[in-house]
Amino acid sequence: MASDIGFWSVTKLDDADFVLRDHTAFTSQRGTLLNLLGKDDPAGGKQMAATDPPRHTRMREPLQRVLAKKNVERYAGRIQEQVKKILAPGATGEPFDFAQAMIKLPMAVTGTMMALPEEDWDRLASLTMAAVCPDDNDYVGPGGPEATLQTAHRELFSYFQDMVSARRKNTGEDLISTLLTMEVEGENLTLGEVLSNCYSLLLGANVTTPFPPIAAMEQMLASPELAQKWSANPRFISTGTEEALRWASPANHFMRYAVRDVEMRGKSIRSGDAVVVWLGSVNRDEDVFQRSFEFDITRRPNRHVAFGIGPHYCIGHTVARLSLRILFTELLGTFCDFEQLEPGQHLASNFVAGIKRLPMKMSVRPDAAGRSE
Repeated sequence: MASDIGFWSVTKLDDADFVLRDHTAFTSQRGTLLNLLGKDDPAGGKQMAATDPPRHTRMREPLQRVLAKKNVERYAGRIQEQVKKILAPGATGEPFDFAQAMIKLPMAVTGTMMALPEEDWDRLASLTMAAVCPDDNDYVGPGGPEATLQTAHRELFSYFQDMVSARRKNTGEDLISTLLTMEVEGENLTLGEVLSNCYSLLLGANVTTPFPPIAAMEQMLASPELAQKWSANPRFISTGTEEALRWASPANHFMRYAVRDVEMRGKSIRSGDAVVVWLGSVNRDEDVFQRSFEFDITRRPNRHVAFGIGPHYCIGHTVARLSLRILFTELLGTFCDFEQLEPGQHLASNFVAGIKRLPMKMSVRPDAAGRSE
């Protein structure tokens, strides 16, 4: 199957592990998303997501140190403040769009870690969603999806160029400063590489973080018993977070190109063929996950691939996990009696699997004050 007329689909965990882990067989540098099928990615070799080891490893290491668990946990108090602010409108008892609230969460967290002005967060969140969902009627502009995508890219890169120019004069410990001062193969990143990776970090956060809590809320709205069990057992916050990630699988695919002939499951994949791993299917592989279509907050082990596998395992997973654990702790410790008002509305996207609107009501728990820190 030639890459210019189609692609191979991978839906099982063992095969996904091979495709996403072995860069000697499958490259990221020609493009990792289906909207680039048959076209070379201009970010290849510059952006971490579109770069193979060993250069990818050298680009990743400085950011990985900054995003190590012990460093990220320093932001826990500030993340909790943002979560409380985002959830606060739900305390009024009035209709509350839970999905729209969650779409604000990653921008608040990443904006803090990149030291971006808070007044810019809403605009950046909207631009990022337009970049990954240009077909969606909430984000598409008058020129259509392709023009929407180009405009979002242009505005985001222009914004980060201004931020980088200002940050050069006053570097700190934020993620943009790290990109500016890190060395790869003895040299600093070029301006284009810094901008590309700023974009990638923001995109990754806004794609991954909002949708697991929305997916979990859908399950709790359908089953009040689930909400009661989870709320009564805070020890399930961690396993429930992992299950929400598995269930949502918000990045629904990653693409690679074969760099040599490969055989999988009796099929001959030729050098140059595109191969697409479908994360939602992989995360429901019945050979790996018992009762794979059941949302189980006690599931252990949970070998989900919501953050990918191998060299490109999501570099921001520590931030996402901390944010989600704080979110679920606040949500379940503060609110109860979740009631859905209208059906959820799905995003129109071939990359992001998620709900963009979920109108509901919820009540403050009578014991919320006693449970708060």
